[in-house]
Amino acid sequence: MSQPGTRLPARENRWRTEQLLQRGLNSRVIAQLVRDGSLIRVRRGCYARGEWWAELNAAGRRRQLIHAHAHGTCTTSAGGFVYSHSSGATLQRLHLWGVDDTVHLTQAGCPSSVSHGQGVAAHTRRLLSREVTFIDGLPCTSLERTVVDCSLMFNVRQALILVDHAARLGADVPLLRDYCGALAGRNGVVALRRALDLMDARSESAGETLTREIIHRLKLPLPELQYVVRTPLGEHRLDFAWPKRKVALEFDGRTKYFDYRPTAEVIFQERRREQALMEQGWTFVRVEWKDLFREQEFKYRLLRALDQSGPFRRFPAG
Repeated sequence: MSQPGTRLPARENRWRTEQLLQRGLNSRVIAQLVRDGSLIRVRRGCYARGEWWAELNAAGRRRQLIHAHAHGTCTTSAGGFVYSHSSGATLQRLHLWGVDDTVHLTQAGCPSSVSHGQGVAAHTRRLLSREVTFIDGLPCTSLERTVVDCSLMFNVRQALILVDHAARLGADVPLLRDYCGALAGRNGVVALRRALDLMDARSESAGETLTREIIHRLKLPLPELQYVVRTPLGEHRLDFAWPKRKVALEFDGRTKYFDYRPTAEVIFQERRREQALMEQGWTFVRVEWKDLFREQEFKYRLLRALDQSGPFRRFPAG
């Protein structure tokens, strides 16, 4: 049972140290709340409610780390910087894969002798007005500038995931190509150039992008994306399809099925949908995240399905 003066403020989920002190929690109580998990020390001088923090996914935590940085510096910094690179992408809610929790910011001048704090990377660049926007009230590099900055420090697959999603959100692709052309010879520009060459705004998730990249890199027959098939149960959209062979490849990422509806309902509807398509002669190849790192097995399964299936022949799934 909580002792008097140990309860957290009811309506907020994130506080600076001085805010907790103003609400009657002394340093000993704060330390105790951290030990029992009621408080999470997000960064120096900034805390979050433990229950709330535990419910956040990885992207949500990265976003809150940025807000915590802004929250913690609002009384100690004169500003003059914008969140950029993977932090800009996080605020823009772009798909990211394999990034860490470092908070990236960009400012016009060289970083001052006063540190930005642990877990912060400061970059120096004079940004044009069109390269700055505001997301959730925080200054952030524009969509196109963010994509370029990230891609220069990403590998090809990370950059492709980002470029696919940015294009889907309406990024100015000619501007991205102009940026890329101006960076000839720069370290990292190869990943950006390759991602722009392979870009496809029809990919709806990081997993679909990585699946498409593997198909292309392994020189497998290229599929149609988001292919619509009509059945007695209605129209069904396939992630990847080889219509002449009636082969479908579906990426089964957990978030694709379990974010918005009850698990049992989703599984039931998915089985009905697949059965309706199988009755029309379609063969299914299903892949998960782990399959994207077993490339030879992936190649064998897909080629076997394509070799076994024909435009008018019916084969069992698998």
